[in-house]
Amino acid sequence: MKMFRAALAGVLPAFVLVVCIQLNARVAWTSPPDMQCRFTGDDTVNDYIWQLVGTPYKGATYARAHVAAPSEAKRLCFEDRVAYQRAIEEVYWRHRIWPRGRGERPEPKPSLDGVMSQATIEKKVQDYLRGSELLEQEWQKPITPEQLQAEMNRMAQHSKQPEVLRELFAALGNDPFFIAECLARPVLTERLQFARLESRKEPLESWTATAAQNPMPEVMAAATANYTLPLISDQPSDCIDDSWTATSTTNAPTARWSHTAVWTGTEMIVWGGWGTSGFENTGGRYNPVTDSWMATSTTDAPTGRFEHTTVWTGSEMIVWGGTADSSNGFNTGGRYNPVTDSWTATSTTDAPIGRFDHTAVWTGSEMIVWGGFQPAGFLNTGGRYNPSSDSWTATSMTNAPTGRDHHRAVWTGSEMIVWGGYGPPGSFTDTGGKYDPSTNNWMATNTANAPAARGDHTALWTGSEMIVWGGIDNDGNKFNTGGRYNPGTDSWTATSTTNAPTARFSNPAVWTDREMIVWGGLDIVGVNTGGRYCAQAGPPTITLSAKTRRVGGINTVRLTWSGATSTEIDVYRDSVLIVTTANDGFYADSTSDTGRARYTYQVCEAGTQTCSNEVTVSFHR
Repeated sequence: MKMFRAALAGVLPAFVLVVCIQLNARVAWTSPPDMQCRFTGDDTVNDYIWQLVGTPYKGATYARAHVAAPSEAKRLCFEDRVAYQRAIEEVYWRHRIWPRGRGERPEPKPSLDGVMSQATIEKKVQDYLRGSELLEQEWQKPITPEQLQAEMNRMAQHSKQPEVLRELFAALGNDPFFIAECLARPVLTERLQFARLESRKEPLESWTATAAQNPMPEVMAAATANYTLPLISDQPSDCIDDSWTATSTTNAPTARWSHTAVWTGTEMIVWGGWGTSGFENTGGRYNPVTDSWMATSTTDAPTGRFEHTTVWTGSEMIVWGGTADSSNGFNTGGRYNPVTDSWTATSTTDAPIGRFDHTAVWTGSEMIVWGGFQPAGFLNTGGRYNPSSDSWTATSMTNAPTGRDHHRAVWTGSEMIVWGGYGPPGSFTDTGGKYDPSTNNWMATNTANAPAARGDHTALWTGSEMIVWGGIDNDGNKFNTGGRYNPGTDSWTATSTTNAPTARFSNPAVWTDREMIVWGGLDIVGVNTGGRYCAQAGPPTITLSAKTRRVGGINTVRLTWSGATSTEIDVYRDSVLIVTTANDGFYADSTSDTGRARYTYQVCEAGTQTCSNEVTVSFHR
């Protein structure tokens, strides 16, 4: 076998990645560079199959994997892994938030090809294969089938979004072999890498540098035909209204506070803050489907900071402002793309004055920054940042609330709501304001039944309410209480404290369409615990159903609904507005597709967030 490998090395580029699959099976194959991955002939090559991991050009790679059982030999070439990775990305992209046309992004959600190149998908596969190889070098043994089976079982048991995990399994043909290799292996590899670095107190960069210095890794990809497909709960989620559930701490970022978080539709991204090593420019991505964490890149990331802001645009997380000395604020920032795990700096031309403890919201086309603090005092100024042109425009100050910091703001789809914070005359407040950019007017929020005055709390928008939670008051008391604000009725309702996380402040939170996830923050010291708060708004007032058929070979979906009172209805397919039509209770969607497909529909009263239930339909070949 060593001679065979040496012969291969003579015809491959100097930095070839070598991987293989060991099988107790007979194989036939052709020699490089036209090497194929196949099981047919009568020739046995020492129980090994060499398989191409990429196209036969400069930098082509090969992969090796052990197969534990000979009973059902399966092949998995690099091209297969890439195809399955693409199927996984398609599922995640379908659930990725693309701020829709209700006062948000006017352009339609692009296809996966529009945001993720083939090269990016291939790199994801190469990265987890290289990670597996490095672990094998460290342990002198590969990841075992038993470990991959345990990882699949863990996902099925602990998934916070079992309905999405079921989609991922289906995208991989519900085949436990492919699920183990293409879904469980990347997650397990990331977790084991993190555990190795933590045990040695090494930075993430040391691992990536080691990978870059290994031009010819030999990946031992464990796989077996005897995997068992784990059962996933039939329930869409375990979300119980007004309740909490703890989040995983495995591979979570180090404890920190005054960091930020955004929800992308598929994962929560945490970044920055003050932690054990000072001002952080590190972060993590939490995937509730697999209940797992993955570190964010630090290459070209903004300098370490806390008390900054972040927003999610549909394709990027924008970080801006903050401080590294609690005195002078930054007017710099960065745009993080989770698809490529990369950063791009934001322009400073015409940017607002540097600040920290400000707020920022995303309107669908711009990030609005407002308030905060800088050495001259509390600010009631702001700016609008357009990432498409990488440019800034100042905001109006007409009737704006008094300057403050440590406040919070949310975007409802039509207005920005600001609440709480610290300002003149040197105390926290329970007041707020609603800003309508279409009229350039402000209106005060009601204080009746509002949460106690506080700052450094969290606030988010559910689609119908603003939820406020946590924070600190003038006397240094921390809160694990909160309130739900309805801007339509200008009224407040308290949140439950049963099983709520411990009191804290400087804690971010995200909304997943069902629940609020809180993580981290500061009690006496930084914490890396969290909780999930379910705030169901009750059944939708509009009821939607769907039926499928092929008309002239075209996938066609007949939608029917009831309960809507508006003149017109917005129809969404896979979170993209496809038509605004008369509210006659019926619409036939001719998708232009002819093959196997899956679509998720929702209808809303035109221009509002009064929406129906979601309905998912499938077409089979």
